[in-house]
Amino acid sequence: MLFNTRYMDAAITRLRADGFEVRDEDVSRLSPFVRHHINILGRYSFQLPDLPGGLRPLRDPPAVDEG
Repeated sequence: MLFNTRYMDAAITRLRADGFEVRDEDVSRLSPFVRHHINILGRYSFQLPDLPGGLRPLRDPPAVDEG
């Protein structure tokens, strides 16, 4: 869920920086929890590594549309 949260935030920030209208009321409905691959019944304990370079690059929507 942490992964989803970080990337959703990065994607929203990027969309806004690129001039797309991202309404706060739409963002308020997003949830990183609504994903089939998240196990909500277990306990997790992990250490987050310090990865060089931060997050992986986000996809470029125009490049995806052209492909």
